[in-house]
Amino acid sequence: MECLYCKGQLIRGTAPFSAGRNGYHITWESIPAWVCTQCGEPLFDEAEVNHIQKALQQVDHETIALMSRAA
Repeated sequence: MECLYCKGQLIRGTAPFSAGRNGYHITWESIPAWVCTQCGEPLFDEAEVNHIQKALQQVDHETIALMSRAA
């Protein structure tokens, strides 16, 4: 596979992922990904993206519940 940014070679590895939204910041240190050997840019497969989105939706739901208790 070829990197979308620098055209370097992608190899299977892991990469960090973080997101800040809706009153929280979450970081995963090691998500399976294709990682460019030249620039280090990660490319996540659809399965990993789906898992990340599902986890963030769950955290969104729990965050809303926590914030409503403070009101």
